[in-house]
Amino acid sequence: MKKLLPLILLLLLAACEGGNNPYPPAAASSATLYTAFTERPKHLDPAQAYSENEYEFLAQIYAPPLQYHYLKRPYQLVPLAASAMPSVTFLDAQQRVLPSDADAKKIAYSVYEIHLRDDMRYQPHPAFVAAQQDLQGITRVTDFAQTGTRSVTAADYVYQLKRLAHPALHVPIAGVMSDYIVGFKDYAATLQQHAALHPNEFLDLRQFDFAGAQVVDAQTYRITIKGKYPQFEYWLAMPFFAPMPFEAEQFYARAGMRERNLSLDWWPVGSGPFYLSEYNPNQRMRLTKNPHYMAENYPAQGEAGDAAAGYLSDAGKHLPLLDEVVFSLEKETIPYWNKFLQGYYDASGISSDSFDQAVQVSGGGDVSVTDSMQAQGIALSTAVETSTMYTGFNWLDATVGGDCTSAPSPQPSPASGRGSERNKAFCDPERARKLRQAIAIAVDFEEFVSIFANGRGIAAMSPIPPGIFAYQDGAAGINPVVYDWLDGKAVRKPIAEARRLLAEAGYPDGIDALTHQPLVINLDTTANGVGNKSRLDWMRKQFEKIKVQLVVRSTDYNRFQDKIRRGDMQMFYYGWNADYPDPENFLFLLNGAQAKVGKGGENAANYSNAEFDRLFEQMKNMDNSPQRQKIITQMLAIIQRDSPWLWGHHPKKYVLQHQWLHNVKPNVMANNKLKYWRVDGLQREQLRTDWNHPVLWPLWLALLGLMGFGGFLWWVLKRREQAKN
Repeated sequence: MKKLLPLILLLLLAACEGGNNPYPPAAASSATLYTAFTERPKHLDPAQAYSENEYEFLAQIYAPPLQYHYLKRPYQLVPLAASAMPSVTFLDAQQRVLPSDADAKKIAYSVYEIHLRDDMRYQPHPAFVAAQQDLQGITRVTDFAQTGTRSVTAADYVYQLKRLAHPALHVPIAGVMSDYIVGFKDYAATLQQHAALHPNEFLDLRQFDFAGAQVVDAQTYRITIKGKYPQFEYWLAMPFFAPMPFEAEQFYARAGMRERNLSLDWWPVGSGPFYLSEYNPNQRMRLTKNPHYMAENYPAQGEAGDAAAGYLSDAGKHLPLLDEVVFSLEKETIPYWNKFLQGYYDASGISSDSFDQAVQVSGGGDVSVTDSMQAQGIALSTAVETSTMYTGFNWLDATVGGDCTSAPSPQPSPASGRGSERNKAFCDPERARKLRQAIAIAVDFEEFVSIFANGRGIAAMSPIPPGIFAYQDGAAGINPVVYDWLDGKAVRKPIAEARRLLAEAGYPDGIDALTHQPLVINLDTTANGVGNKSRLDWMRKQFEKIKVQLVVRSTDYNRFQDKIRRGDMQMFYYGWNADYPDPENFLFLLNGAQAKVGKGGENAANYSNAEFDRLFEQMKNMDNSPQRQKIITQMLAIIQRDSPWLWGHHPKKYVLQHQWLHNVKPNVMANNKLKYWRVDGLQREQLRTDWNHPVLWPLWLALLGLMGFGGFLWWVLKRREQAKN
């Protein structure tokens, strides 16, 4: 007991002092953002990265020419590294200058000239130190004793463009860029040939000329693309087009670097507002403010209501407003959620398990935080994402398709299991169209969003989500095949209308009038886990409303992709996230020239409509204007009538934030949002302390119990000794 009692007292004192704070005490009041990541990034090289979890870091580190305005909607491009928006010159096939309003058919080339700011410098990095430093004992870039910097030049932007054709890099947009940037294919072939002849030699891209990317002067460069492609400006806001100093590639090409995991994929070199100062993907990632960041200020203008919401309180302040961002690895949602409630993470998403604890929905459909969240000063931000989740019909299928005469022979029909030649005898595009329309009415995506997404989404009327040009809200934007406009809102047509269409299609009560057999539709999906069973059961019940049998064919991802490529399916579940906020990036998914079967495009439904395709070619290279809006409205009417997809839903993003975190306006296109966020560290420190007082009474109670038990043992032992005497 004499030895145990001091130990218990020490434990009590430690509990009083330490609490459960996972961070150093002095850090709580600093301008540091604490957040989490759930999956390690595979690539931090801007030529190879293309995933959301990679862009979460890359967008803070690199500074491409353009960016999205943080506050304005619809999403609007503004200069970042560029001193102004790029100037565009149109040329004909003989390289003669054309007027800005020239017919797109006459434009052979578009020349984008980009002039850069003169105050950009790279983050501190040892690559900029002239003398080579010894690698002895080096395991991280931060282990090098010397670092340097230099100004960013136009040559650095051209060098990165050349890296998109590097034979040793897996560049996800190389195929797209080779179709647009003049000379890209030839440049890639030249690099490939040189690398094959000199396999052990460092490939210095500066030694090879690239016709489509040329330096004009130290602050200006040009990119030449084929034809007219206004959407190219959106690419200039992506890290693919950020600057890359030659010194960085040369630095990481040194012997011994790769063995130490010293590469651009682990230690990027950029000119953005932050640099990666700690890379431990199994525990923590840390971004630190770039001391050489250019003179960029918080925007002074936004949308109506932004001032009242506090989004303009920091107008004019130099960015970034944070000194550091600490990302901790959290693989499980419950610990992540609990640490957020304790104030150890400044913002958080909401898992399905925590949704009811965090969010309440009023009878009118308004969403707000629960009373307990409100008592903690936690606020909710929501935004509809620029993505669409849809279920497609295979246009080549004899039962549900619109061009079943082109069904790929000799593939059997999924519907009947018999040869495609027999199916063509029953092919009737009008019959199939009414069947698709009936299914579109029957499958209630408002219910789906309510049940499986906790209301986090909106039912789609077309492929185009909110925030994108040509999206229309209200009565003008509804899908008239599926909805009526009643009492100021869209109301799904009654199931009786779906049954009527089904009967007109030749399937009264779900029975094929030609074969007298029940109608069976197959849905191919990769959803085969326990959590997906309820979703698939729900989908079957939607079809049961019109007495149609749905057979779910679950498979692994590779086999599913093979089926999509071959057109060996009837229905399938898919999704699309916008590369850039333009309607062309969604409508091309239904362009006949992009069909998956035979053309290898992104049109997985293989949808084909000559009038839609004609309007698409007319619309795709137009600038946003009333005329473009009119054409897109015509296109939407065509695909709503044809119903090649069940339009599904557009997911909605929910973010919770503590009261000490400011300027968190949802922006699903601006990945570089962290530079705008601000933390009130003193308020955070006070509230964390108030919320996390150590609860000591159980320890004191245990101590008293232990002392009582010890006293009882002492009394028993003393009585025993007395009895012996």
